Amino acid sequence: MVLEFWCFLLMYKNFILPASLLAATIIGAGIFSLPYVFVKAGLVTGLFYLILFTAVLILIHLMYADVILRTESKHLFTGYAELYLGKAGKWLAAMTTILGMILIMTAYLVLSANFINLMLPSLDIAYRILLFWVLSSIPIFWGVKRLAASEFLTTIGVIFIISLIFFYGAGSFVKVAATPLFNMTYLFLPYGAVLFSLSGRTAIPALIHYFDKNHEPERRAKKAIIWGTLLPAFLYLIFVIGIINLPGTISEDTVSGLMGNLPQWFLLLVGALGLISLWDTYAMVGRDIRKSLEADFGFNDNFAGTLVAVSPLILYFAGLKNFMDLVGLVGGVFIGLESLFIVLIWQKAKKLNPRDGLLRKIPAFIPYLLLIIFIIGILLEIK
Repeated sequence: MVLEFWCFLLMYKNFILPASLLAATIIGAGIFSLPYVFVKAGLVTGLFYLILFTAVLILIHLMYADVILRTESKHLFTGYAELYLGKAGKWLAAMTTILGMILIMTAYLVLSANFINLMLPSLDIAYRILLFWVLSSIPIFWGVKRLAASEFLTTIGVIFIISLIFFYGAGSFVKVAATPLFNMTYLFLPYGAVLFSLSGRTAIPALIHYFDKNHEPERRAKKAIIWGTLLPAFLYLIFVIGIINLPGTISEDTVSGLMGNLPQWFLLLVGALGLISLWDTYAMVGRDIRKSLEADFGFNDNFAGTLVAVSPLILYFAGLKNFMDLVGLVGGVFIGLESLFIVLIWQKAKKLNPRDGLLRKIPAFIPYLLLIIFIIGILLEIK
């Protein structure tokens, strides 16, 4: 028994905690766009995109981790872009990632109003937005690092509620059976939504720092990154099936289609799932932008935090209020561009520092295939 206990502790420390750090960051607002795009594009089409981008994002996350490990000096994302792609690379990467992440935060604001409505339906929408904005903006100014243990607890809570949704809707699979397998009209609809849902680049530096701080071999980060990306994909599939089986319509944000069709206690749990995942990722994305403005652009910490905090609110009240449009734009364009930069940075870092890394035997054509995938997605989204 003692041996088994110590084995569990080692597994918890070396695998479960860091993997849950990445998984908890990935699971965010994007999950609530997936039932809609799966139904519109067809189940097989949606599953194809989910499998494809799970593999793609595992590679992107490993590439970014590999860049961090191959580079002696520590930087944020734009710092690595400057180091390996020059000043032009830095500014392009900065504009892409910072604007993209602010738009992600704006999408979270849009969605937050619907989840708060599940619990406080009498509250005006403007007050719902402001309530979430205040609670989620405060951590942006915190100087402490997120604890991996808190991410583990968050992930466990999200897994529990997603499982509850699945089993609550599992009494009948009639609606799933009736859902089209393909719909050529919406063939490319899942592209941006699925890419948005699986991106977790902002958690990679914290994950690598976790292994470094605990004096663990760097190679163990690979397993945590792979499973930390696979777990959200598996949960997404369960969530999609569960939501499709529930009474009501499949709305763009998932939530509004459930109103009036489910017991109040169930809606409260769905609201809790939404707010937990939104608050957690909103705060981390905000802190990541703040750190980038401070480290790479020399902004004062209070000014950087204030700029990050107010920008999503300004964009929301300026008219960016359509959740699916934001998801498609962020996933298809900004995360696509960010991933494209990671591939280019990794290729340069690997050439300048050819020691063994996390990706030792990757076929030579893979980076170019990834570039083609992202370029096609960007062109499809902006056409």
